[in-house]
Amino acid sequence: MAAAALTSQLNALVSNMFAMGLLDDQFQQLQMLQDSTAPDFVSEVVTLFCDDGERIICELARQQEKPNVDFDRVDSYVHQLKGSSASVGAQKVKNTCIQFREFCQQRSRDGCLKTLDLVRTEFYDLRNKFQAMLQLEQQIQACYPKH
Repeated sequence: MAAAALTSQLNALVSNMFAMGLLDDQFQQLQMLQDSTAPDFVSEVVTLFCDDGERIICELARQQEKPNVDFDRVDSYVHQLKGSSASVGAQKVKNTCIQFREFCQQRSRDGCLKTLDLVRTEFYDLRNKFQAMLQLEQQIQACYPKH
């Protein structure tokens, strides 16, 4: 597929991510930081977010399975996920983390479990779209031979 068609697909995907509320303006700020001196900047930040997010969500699930939930520890993990979500512009994940932290502060196990399911859904939906975005970027780069 030609680079122009791939670029069009990439732009449509990112626009859709904004329209769905998955991303906010912070993601555009990240894109503006990418230039010829750091051509893989966005890709590296997104990959790090996805890897860290997956690790944190697994840890949150482990914490929720314990007979006595350490809500302060859970809150600490949620705070990490909220921070990394905010830094990449992952708006829905960030907003769900805000709700999650409220349930941690209320010491509500049921609220935390429900919000964990929601944050997991939001995160994996975004991660899948980020993976599609990175794949399109790789295909676009492959259209231009390196000298």
